[in-house]
Amino acid sequence: MSEDVEELRAKLIRETGKLAWPELERHFARGAVVAVNPGIDLIDVALCLANDDKAVMEKWFKAGAVRRAETTDAEAWVKTQPLFWAVVIAPWVVVQEVDESGEVSELH
Repeated sequence: MSEDVEELRAKLIRETGKLAWPELERHFARGAVVAVNPGIDLIDVALCLANDDKAVMEKWFKAGAVRRAETTDAEAWVKTQPLFWAVVIAPWVVVQEVDESGEVSELH
């Protein structure tokens, strides 16, 4: 990996934090939430968005591993009130639900 990519990865990791649904709700309302399934590295998704890597993003979208959050997601989140790991790649807020241990399975 190039030094620039490693620097961006480190920056994204530093900027990743936890959000509760009420903090994420306004971003969902403006259509800016990208949901990442477990098993996919949140930072890899953020890097692809930052670098406009359409080929990789398209693979994840087609596989259903990454998606724009939909009303069904919001309805579930209202009920379960999960915590999310989140990182902003303007205009997007990339999120992944925190698992029971408090970790994201692939967050480095």
